[in-house]
Amino acid sequence: MAHALATEWKQWLADNGPRLLLFARGWSQCRQDAEDLVQEAILRLWNYQADKGATPPDLPLAFSTIRFCGLNHHRSETRRRNREESVIYLNDFQDVWLDPALEEDEEAVFLRDAVQRLSPKLREVVVMKTWGGLTFAEISETLAISPNTAASRYRYALDQLSHELRRLKEERHANA
Repeated sequence: MAHALATEWKQWLADNGPRLLLFARGWSQCRQDAEDLVQEAILRLWNYQADKGATPPDLPLAFSTIRFCGLNHHRSETRRRNREESVIYLNDFQDVWLDPALEEDEEAVFLRDAVQRLSPKLREVVVMKTWGGLTFAEISETLAISPNTAASRYRYALDQLSHELRRLKEERHANA
């Protein structure tokens, strides 16, 4: 029985493999990725069909499974790429105020604290734009917001930081 099923699957794959591979090419960047999608789909179908007599599936189900695998692959690649783009290594930048060793620089400490007091939505845009060097389009893609929203958050954060710096200067002049 198992040998007959294996032969049936081999024949099904020989008959439909090229069609499935061609369909998978639409969901992938290269032939190797398409082959991986077909392999993943076949494995899923094999497990799915185990409960249904272990016979090969009908072709529409195979196409649907490849599509599902392609969507999953695309989503995971997009998430991975967004995570990689949003990682910012602050130690790579030359901005003096970021260096925690400069605790004696009062303005650096004040600016660092002011940025930390920004709301998380504003802070992440400021960090990505100013120290990450990302464009508003890249920030919007990373945060899944519109470029206009990214730009307005950036402007709003700069306004808040500017207000904080003015307040600090006023306090210094009042105490001097």
